[in-house]
Amino acid sequence: MTLSPAELERYARHIVLQDVGGPGQQKLKAARVLVIGAGGLGAPVLQYLAAAGVGTLGVVDDDTVSLSNLQRQVIHDTDQLGEPKVASAAEAIARLNPHVKVEPHPRRIEPMNAMALVSAYDLVIDGSDNFDTRYLVSDACFFAKKPLVTGAVGRFDGSLTLLKPYESAQDGTPNPTYRCLFPEKPAPGALPTCAEAGVLGALTGIVGTLQAMEAIKEIVGFGEGLLGRLLLVDTRGMRFETIRYRWSARNPLNGETPKRYEEVVGQ
Repeated sequence: MTLSPAELERYARHIVLQDVGGPGQQKLKAARVLVIGAGGLGAPVLQYLAAAGVGTLGVVDDDTVSLSNLQRQVIHDTDQLGEPKVASAAEAIARLNPHVKVEPHPRRIEPMNAMALVSAYDLVIDGSDNFDTRYLVSDACFFAKKPLVTGAVGRFDGSLTLLKPYESAQDGTPNPTYRCLFPEKPAPGALPTCAEAGVLGALTGIVGTLQAMEAIKEIVGFGEGLLGRLLLVDTRGMRFETIRYRWSARNPLNGETPKRYEEVVGQ
């Protein structure tokens, strides 16, 4: 994964960083990242990963661009109303960085395709807007042994964390899963949707950009990731707090014999 003269100039501010440099930029160029959702969180994720030089970006989304999206989904614009979001995102990325390959997946991620989609990439970023998808993606990443950066937003608040439960902590215990952090899936309708409660557009930019930062750190291999830590963002008070969480013995993925994906998904 050598860098062309044009790429050396484009990524010059990365290359002079001691923790990135030429080798780190080559890792970014070689990386394959799957982004679930090309909406409020996925938009800044895709933009910053493309600008950073991630070589291949997979985009999963079955929706089309609507006018109400444009208050926060900044990768799309008014001229693309009605266009599939994966196509709109691919066009924007091509304008931003022609060195990045986009693999559009114009479908919803579901139990029958999740493992195949996740397994084809090095790292997954979940920018979905519902708990069914978050649990599904986290389970698929657990079984496929892929790192997952997952985030969520609501009104003025957001959160994100890094999951690598296929590895162990320094004390030998497994790293926690999404199900350790949120053992019980909320009942349908228990929490208001974005359309019902609203969301501040700039909030999705903050959390999505933080997700992109976590992904870049994981790919290049510098800094301390959010393993076992949930970052909470409160934009009304402009406060950032971190809570720690651990592997739970009550996790349905736990057991002397690892449970199969088919036995866990959908629980």
